[in-house]
Amino acid sequence: MAKNDPYAALRFKEFNIFLLLRFALVLAWSMQFVVIEWQVYALTKNPLSLAIIGLCEFLPAFFLAPFAGHIVDKKEKRNLFTLCIALFSLISFGLFWLTSEYIETTWSIKSILLSIYALVFFGGVLRAFFGPTIFSLIALLVPKNAYPNAATWSSSTWKGANVFGALCGGFLIAWIGVHSTLGIIFMLVMLALILVFRISKKPILNKNTNESVKESLKAGMHFVFNDKVILGALTLDMIAVLFGGAVAIFAVFAKDILDAGPKGFGILNAALSSGSIITMLATTYIPITKSTGKKLLVSIFGFGVCMIVFGASKLMWLSVLALFFAGVFDGISMVVRQTILQLKTPDEMRGRVGAVNSMFVGSSNELGAVESGIAARIFGAPLAVMLGGTVTLIIVAIIGTKNQPLRELDLQQDIDDSYDDVKT
Repeated sequence: MAKNDPYAALRFKEFNIFLLLRFALVLAWSMQFVVIEWQVYALTKNPLSLAIIGLCEFLPAFFLAPFAGHIVDKKEKRNLFTLCIALFSLISFGLFWLTSEYIETTWSIKSILLSIYALVFFGGVLRAFFGPTIFSLIALLVPKNAYPNAATWSSSTWKGANVFGALCGGFLIAWIGVHSTLGIIFMLVMLALILVFRISKKPILNKNTNESVKESLKAGMHFVFNDKVILGALTLDMIAVLFGGAVAIFAVFAKDILDAGPKGFGILNAALSSGSIITMLATTYIPITKSTGKKLLVSIFGFGVCMIVFGASKLMWLSVLALFFAGVFDGISMVVRQTILQLKTPDEMRGRVGAVNSMFVGSSNELGAVESGIAARIFGAPLAVMLGGTVTLIIVAIIGTKNQPLRELDLQQDIDDSYDDVKT
């Protein structure tokens, strides 16, 4: 059995460069989302305009994902990643320009809004390509025996940048204004664009160049939906976020249930995020490849229990504690899922599997927010969260019982075999 090395992936220079540019990209994307939401609401004073922003990004990202996966498998990954970043820089600069004093004084509010929506839609198109491209590229930066460690560091980087970006976006709006904040975002994207050239071009592993788009998409979907381990892992993650998540209605709890105000709202978000980040970093030292399937099932089950406790709580300290441990379980499940996908996906299908993963994760986040809002309206926020957590527990029990390959999954043998391959 190979010894666990918490820094295995970090021993490869290109992977370190990738982490740095991914942090810059996610930080920029997260900040940009916060700033645009603020700016659009300031222009419209209408909550519906915020829903339009979500739809503008979600629709192209979801429906173009399968086609994007086909393209990613056919193209060289470094150059495709470079193109995505370059196009993202155009979006960032466009938003920076739209918030300039000249545009605000010469254009109508309707024209500015339509332009912002158009750029957000274009961002959704890029998002369809970013997910499968990044998923495919990681496997080309480190050897197979370092995949679990690479998945952990990559997930931790994404989560940390996402949380820090949301925090920075709000503070920078207050300190330097929307326009200057978007200028900083543009510079972060340009930094990522410079860094990506420090990564060398990678081989195209899918040699089936004569395969039609229809055949390619069919093969990708067939692989995912016929592999019980991958399908089970994706389904568990989607169900947990779709029914078990309550992030979209944290404001209701902070204001009406816990009487904690804006500071309490920030603390609730921080509790969930900090639990995830701490756990993901801890998994670099504590390997999760042994009894992998059981760990995934237990982590999702634990997440559901924590959300039930949060929904029932009327005490701030108990709510914070429940969310922290929900974050802990969420961090474990995220790392386990990414490790399963990296180790179980054939090299020639990484783009298509990454695209399906983006569809599952992306749809569950947006649709989960819709589900939480509707359920809270019908049942009230506490009961809605408790019902969602209960549904999560039921689904975990069903999949754990019916999906034997996932339940008995142990990835340690795959890691040991990959070490043997390196030695020979």
